[in-house]
Amino acid sequence: MCGICCVVSLSPTQIFVEKDIDEKLRRRGPNSNCDVTKTSTNPNFNCLFSAHVLHMRGRLTPQPAQDGKGNILLWNGEVFGGLPVKPQENDTDVLCHHLSTCSSANEILSVLCNVQGPWAFVYYQQAGDYLWFGRDFFGRRSLLWQFDADKSHFTLTSVGSYPTNFDRPQWQEVPAAGLYRIDVKAFAESGSLIFEVYPWVPQEMHLLSASQELKEGFPSHTAVVISQSGHMLKSPVVPLNVSIPQCSDVVESSSFSQASVKDLEVMLTCEGKRLHVNSLIDVLSEAVRKRVQCLPSELQVSASPDSDQAAVAVLFSGGIDSMILATLAHRHIPAQQPIDLLNVAFKMQKPKMLESTKKTNTHNLKPRDGTASCTQNEFDVPDRITGRLGLKELQELAPDRKWNFVEINVTQEELKKIRQERICHLVHPLDTVLDDSIGCAVWFAARGTGLIAEGIDERCFTSSAKVVLTGIGADEQLAGYSRHRVCFKNNGHAGLIQELAMDLARISSRNLGRDDRIISDHGKEARFPYLDEDVVSYLNALPVWEKADLSMPRGVGEKLLLRLTAKVLGLGDSAVLPKRAMQFGSRIAKMENKHEKASDKCKRLQTS
Repeated sequence: MCGICCVVSLSPTQIFVEKDIDEKLRRRGPNSNCDVTKTSTNPNFNCLFSAHVLHMRGRLTPQPAQDGKGNILLWNGEVFGGLPVKPQENDTDVLCHHLSTCSSANEILSVLCNVQGPWAFVYYQQAGDYLWFGRDFFGRRSLLWQFDADKSHFTLTSVGSYPTNFDRPQWQEVPAAGLYRIDVKAFAESGSLIFEVYPWVPQEMHLLSASQELKEGFPSHTAVVISQSGHMLKSPVVPLNVSIPQCSDVVESSSFSQASVKDLEVMLTCEGKRLHVNSLIDVLSEAVRKRVQCLPSELQVSASPDSDQAAVAVLFSGGIDSMILATLAHRHIPAQQPIDLLNVAFKMQKPKMLESTKKTNTHNLKPRDGTASCTQNEFDVPDRITGRLGLKELQELAPDRKWNFVEINVTQEELKKIRQERICHLVHPLDTVLDDSIGCAVWFAARGTGLIAEGIDERCFTSSAKVVLTGIGADEQLAGYSRHRVCFKNNGHAGLIQELAMDLARISSRNLGRDDRIISDHGKEARFPYLDEDVVSYLNALPVWEKADLSMPRGVGEKLLLRLTAKVLGLGDSAVLPKRAMQFGSRIAKMENKHEKASDKCKRLQTS
């Protein structure tokens, strides 16, 4: 993970990164900081490249990376496949070497589209004075842009800042639509900023047929053209299977009155179901392995038996997505090393607390000291309760593993303070109530500061993990949201397929850039196993009815394939827990205005 920034200016005066943005970039990359300036007098332009590195693999490689030809690379990504990277190598070095051998646009496109893993990059190509930049197919790394036409300043950065002066141009997320190229010399000569786009091979998920569609996400006073060369980026995943079963009428199943682990056991007697489950385990396990083992060499050394310092953490609610990630991480992390389970809860008011605990099964979750502890109960939100139950399952499944279940408790006072100081800037340019709720919950969870239980006692703890696994992508591919049931009920399998295609197409703009900015603020790296290219390709290839059966009740039908996978992996009741959104499970949504809609613009994200 890195904080990268590039400023292109036609002004002869010295250029710099604004102080508030520089501070955010430094938090993303605490291990190395460096600036490089490129200038030209004919025509006049200045380019500033600023990089802040979080050391994650191989030897520490400072950025901006430069080669002998004058090319400059800013790289915020991970090469998990596609290009060979040896364990002792740094992927920035490897990528810089491959790009230095490129002499044509097609060769640069070929290198980047072969990279499997999350990335955002900026690359100055000395030959021709071209500036290349973009995000991976899913947009798993943040990249924002801003063009100040009055000052002839164009900026690319990992993280921006909430605007205090609305007369200035606004930050926007670079669309994860393909790669972009600017002819810097032509920009300097004409003053007109033109983006040449090399799109991903057109699919239903990436509609790039008209310039007008692209223009909506571009800065004002700029122009965009789709490359006339015919060169495109090959999609890293197979197209979505849109086949519909012959009997596609929606029929509510009466076989299962409520979710049960036994229901999963019955379905697993089908040889076809078992085959799909085993294949998913293989591909998902490999995705997790790459993400928990690609670490700096000092973090791969086995920890001493009494150490509680983990290299890997999981955003953990006890739900099926995080339970499977924790279970598979256990397979690939040395037995002596702990795994941190980060569980966030927002303080409930007493009336809400009593109602919540009344509705939730808490028979085995008594206060640790045996008393009716008010302080303890105030944070017994649904995700805390299912998290403890999930911890118990993991301890039974892997009794020799040290699981650090970190109870992260957030009061309304701290929430308000941190939201204004940090979170509103990180969420920007997104601005809805949903962005606020999820952004705040993920920020506190990723910080990893909370309590760990030791018998009836508890102690303060802060996670040391630099890698944070998150389950995003599972719901979007396996029909985990309640609206998927609505689509299925109203429009059958065809409607469900259309909704799933839309979910994956917009995940870059709705989720991933925001979550990357939020988690990276702690000098940690978000990794998304469910969005591994091989995992997505496998799930895309399956017909939708093998992934979900929404005629079945909640807790079974949605994400059915994942629930069957959980059962085969040895998990218990967590396999049939219904989906519960993070903002409701952590109870952050209950701290604010009940009458807000998720899509409403959130006034709390506005700085005072």
